[in-house]
Amino acid sequence: MVIIAPYLIFTSISKDTRIRVFSKNEKRFHDARDVESGQFGFVVTEDGKHLACFATINHEPPVNTSVDFTWRSGVAAEAWTKVVKKGSVDAMELELKKMEDTIKWIHEEMLYLREREQQTLKQNMKTNSIMGWSSLVSLFICLSVAGLQLWHLKSFFEKKKII
Repeated sequence: MVIIAPYLIFTSISKDTRIRVFSKNEKRFHDARDVESGQFGFVVTEDGKHLACFATINHEPPVNTSVDFTWRSGVAAEAWTKVVKKGSVDAMELELKKMEDTIKWIHEEMLYLREREQQTLKQNMKTNSIMGWSSLVSLFICLSVAGLQLWHLKSFFEKKKII
């Protein structure tokens, strides 16, 4: 999946600002210092969270900082306006390309969901089997305890000569 994120930092001092983007495994995708604006983009090869850190370092006195940041992924990350500018592609072809990418994304999601459904079905079957065997073992234990109680009561009453 493609990730594109433009950013703009509003601060009175552009020195000592830092932008970093990491994956959950701390793989660094972007690292910039002393910038006021920019854009980063990368292709995600692993699932999970990704972290973007914006920091202003060692400002005395402290300064107020605002960040204008847009995180776009998948179909939304494609720069469709640049495609139109680069060639003489009319609006219909552009829409068709957008739809084609959307269809590819939907197809990938469907395949992923089918795979997850199969995994869930296997897990449910395994759990059902375990529960069936556990029920049979529990039934056997209950019947054994009931038999032992009857045998004990019978021998107790015979010793007391009640039966």
